[in-house]
Amino acid sequence: MLTVTTTQVTLVQIDNYGPWTTTPEPRREMDLQTLQSRLFSDVAQFLGHRDAYVFFTRFDNMIAVTNGVDGAAHASLQESIGNRYPVSVSLGTAVAERPVDALEAANRRLQTAGSAQDESRTEVLAGEYLSETDRSDLQIAHFDVVNATGKYTDQLNEFDTFINIEQAYGSLMRHLREAHGALSFFVGGDNVVAVCPDLPESAFSSAVAHVADDVDVELQVGVGRGASAHEAGFTAKHALEDCRHDGTSVELFGAPAAGD
Repeated sequence: MLTVTTTQVTLVQIDNYGPWTTTPEPRREMDLQTLQSRLFSDVAQFLGHRDAYVFFTRFDNMIAVTNGVDGAAHASLQESIGNRYPVSVSLGTAVAERPVDALEAANRRLQTAGSAQDESRTEVLAGEYLSETDRSDLQIAHFDVVNATGKYTDQLNEFDTFINIEQAYGSLMRHLREAHGALSFFVGGDNVVAVCPDLPESAFSSAVAHVADDVDVELQVGVGRGASAHEAGFTAKHALEDCRHDGTSVELFGAPAAGD
């Protein structure tokens, strides 16, 4: 019998970003790219120190898995960004068994407060946070492409390699979203991290088979559980190493080495 997992999701949304990029005139694209990457880096560092994960999605919107991060910490993040950047951020947080349901609720909290391009809607801090007594494990899956270097990096030009990796990511993210309400994110190289409800091994085997059939890319996946995104993700990394070592496509709940 499956046990329930609970995911706390925070939507990080830059306030009034579109109009800001063109006022008083359009800003240099590389200046905008630099601001976005630095902002993501700072948010990732802040939340990473609290064992949370953050994913850049479209950069002006970021999605974080924030189990264990309370409202006071969210307020501190918001204040820190407001003090150091020419833009501010709004934060919506919600909790649900399925990650996509938590994200939907987090989105609604900000949408209810006003449009993302409404200059009067700034630094919204709205949410619910898991209490110490309500916390339960979450489940994270870490996918990568089998032998990506040999099949793609060392054989194709970088753009064609990127196309293959992105096709696999697109196929996987749609499948996990539609079948299970999971949220999947490209994290660089040939890696995808998926935040999932409590799923059995067969669900991950089906996801790997779906991508192989859909876009002819072979994946392997390690799955982990834990009280925080870091704990679950680190266990997933160890499980993925078991895949690589044993030549399997799915491994669940790898055991971290002593001292990790």
